[in-house]
Amino acid sequence: MRIKKRRETKETKIDLELDIEGCGESHIRTGVGFFDHMLESFSKHAFFDLKIECEGDTHVDDHHTVEDVGIVLGQALRESIYPIAGVERFGDSVVVMDEAAVSCAMDLSNRPFLVYEIDIDGKVGSFDVELAEEFFRALTFNAGLTVHLAQLRGKNRHHIVEASFKAYAVALRRALAPNPRAGVPSTKGIL
Repeated sequence: MRIKKRRETKETKIDLELDIEGCGESHIRTGVGFFDHMLESFSKHAFFDLKIECEGDTHVDDHHTVEDVGIVLGQALRESIYPIAGVERFGDSVVVMDEAAVSCAMDLSNRPFLVYEIDIDGKVGSFDVELAEEFFRALTFNAGLTVHLAQLRGKNRHHIVEASFKAYAVALRRALAPNPRAGVPSTKGIL
């Protein structure tokens, strides 16, 4: 099912299309090069088809663009997965990129919570790596997920951030894996 979302504020204008039953194809244009690369990796490893066009106030900085894309992607994801039934619900992964390793454990709980233990600062090119946390928080809370994202090791900022995006994507793909025996995967009977 393809979800289309639009969000327009004084800071950003975003058009997004998401198909969680896709094959990992993407067309991303946010005006933030490294972020585009991360979203392409996310799409590829989640097997989501993802199209994002964003015009943001990047003349100020990249913060609004990165956070607002997370908000809109999270809203589209929430609309795609809830009410939940017939999927695994829980997913986890460890993704390595050379010396870096990042783990992600996830619950499609419809109760948003983020544990973010990625201890880096500085930039990758012109991208402030602290914005990765802003993206993951906006995505996680707007999608209604519980996520624990933790750096196991690593020194190269590019590798650590990219492993984070990929680990999140793989955990999400695994949590959404079909399981016809699961029904509604909760003792409450609803998520």
